[in-house]
Amino acid sequence: MTQKNPWRTLGKLYLYFFFFSAPYQIAIYTTGMSGSVGVRDAILMSTLWLIPCLIWPKRTRLIGAGVGILLWSCSIVSWSYFYVFGQDFSQSVLFIIFESNPAESQEFLESYASPAIFAWLFIYALAAYFLWRRLEPVYLPHRLSKAISISLFAFIFSWPLIKPLAVQGANWDRSIKKLQDRIEPASPWNIIAGYFKYQKVRDTMQIQLAKNSQIPPLKGFNLSDQHPKNTMVLVLGESTNAYRMSLYGYPRKTTPMLDKMSDELITFDNVISPRPYTIEALQQILTFADQQRPDDYLTTPTLMNMMHQGGYKSFWITNQQTQTTRNTMLLTFSQQTNQPVYLNNNRAQNAKQYDEVVLQPFSEALEDTAERKLIIVHLLGTHRTYHYRYPEKFNQFKGRQGIPSWVPDKDIEEYNAYDNAVLYNDYVVSQLIKTLKDKNITSSLVYFADHGEDVFDTEEHLFTGRNEGRPTLPMYTVPFLTWLSPDWMPESKRKQLVEYTKRPYLNSDFIYSWADLAGISFAAYDPTKSIFSPEFIERPRLIGSPYSPKKMIDFNDLLTSKKPPGITVVQNTLAGQ
Repeated sequence: MTQKNPWRTLGKLYLYFFFFSAPYQIAIYTTGMSGSVGVRDAILMSTLWLIPCLIWPKRTRLIGAGVGILLWSCSIVSWSYFYVFGQDFSQSVLFIIFESNPAESQEFLESYASPAIFAWLFIYALAAYFLWRRLEPVYLPHRLSKAISISLFAFIFSWPLIKPLAVQGANWDRSIKKLQDRIEPASPWNIIAGYFKYQKVRDTMQIQLAKNSQIPPLKGFNLSDQHPKNTMVLVLGESTNAYRMSLYGYPRKTTPMLDKMSDELITFDNVISPRPYTIEALQQILTFADQQRPDDYLTTPTLMNMMHQGGYKSFWITNQQTQTTRNTMLLTFSQQTNQPVYLNNNRAQNAKQYDEVVLQPFSEALEDTAERKLIIVHLLGTHRTYHYRYPEKFNQFKGRQGIPSWVPDKDIEEYNAYDNAVLYNDYVVSQLIKTLKDKNITSSLVYFADHGEDVFDTEEHLFTGRNEGRPTLPMYTVPFLTWLSPDWMPESKRKQLVEYTKRPYLNSDFIYSWADLAGISFAAYDPTKSIFSPEFIERPRLIGSPYSPKKMIDFNDLLTSKKPPGITVVQNTLAGQ
């Protein structure tokens, strides 16, 4: 059978399948929630459904109806979630769905179901029906139909698997993940691929939690009764370089709110992170692991375990993408608390998700009636891509003024975006402190970033991001500040802490500092590793991968070396201009 214009008929067929995936991703992109990768993949994946229609053209309407019902059913989940939360649907959402009990799920549906959503879904179904009614069989020569079908299938499924294996030398698991990432933006793969990702992350997490549950508690544990009722808050920042904060002397006013409350803060100005990557850094910071014993996080209690042993009820409020393969360790840490709260369920890291979403659940946690509370707030902070990290009203730094001369013109926008992200981070951190202060309870708050970020801060090594192989000061130097309620400690002790603010400190020893602040002691407690202790002893601050010990260096070498990776710090350079 011949057709006058089979390609036009094929175009109508493609438009039908395109309707269920691509417009959703276009909405994600045009609202600025994420980049264009999802649009690209949805456009590509929509061609997959042409294959059965090309092979069995007489059954085009039947195939279109069956596939259309499947795609519609899956796509309305994504659209509804986007309508309510303004986020992309991901396996993170599936984690929340499958980890909830039926009563919680029913309560959720009842809370967000509305006539507007049902009306929109009805219109969406009518539009799909209208497109389906226009479907016609596509009659191409048999060999051509077969060639197109094989080519499409190979390009969509085979190439994403083969390329990582053959070209990039990746393992099979990595290739499978690449394929899942490619197909996930389109229906129904948003549900299918997301579910398999969820299962993999959940299985890994369950193994880690089972191992953690078998770790014996700290021996000789003792908790001071100085504060029988208190709240301790730990705020974990992300990718924030202390050199870019006016609180630390940066000429641009990037931290005006923290600057105003500086007299209330104990601001440590010589603290570094052991690793320039979130997971690797927090594996040490939140446990007894360090650069000499990096795997101790698997066999020793975590900070969360320690606080539970002290009778604290714990909360983990995160705006990070926790339920991803890379971040399984963060998910495991969060599950070690009594009440984890996950706020960022976007599929892509490059998506708008502002940290102010932590403020409401933080206030709610403060209202909990437990006598002792631990609240951990994990921010997205100044994570790259920087312009996704702040609302438009915080887009204050523009143009070249205040930017070092070595920054190329093409990079000015990114340089400014990072400073704007720091400005917004200042707002969120200061609001957390203000909220805690206004409660007028016995409380403490510690804030630091997991690691720093070099954003054209180094003249000899123009770079954005982090590279452990070519370390620079901004990659490791992090803000570290403490706020204490007036009744937390005597004024004399508070003044003593101010005298400690210039101590050179490696944050892999943080669990000892936290124990000191909480009044916790145990058999293995070492006060010489606490930044708050009068017994503190300065040690070499080794940076680099502990799994390549010969390549680790003392951070102090970066301060004095005139060879690569030498540094000209923005703060010092601009101050002399």
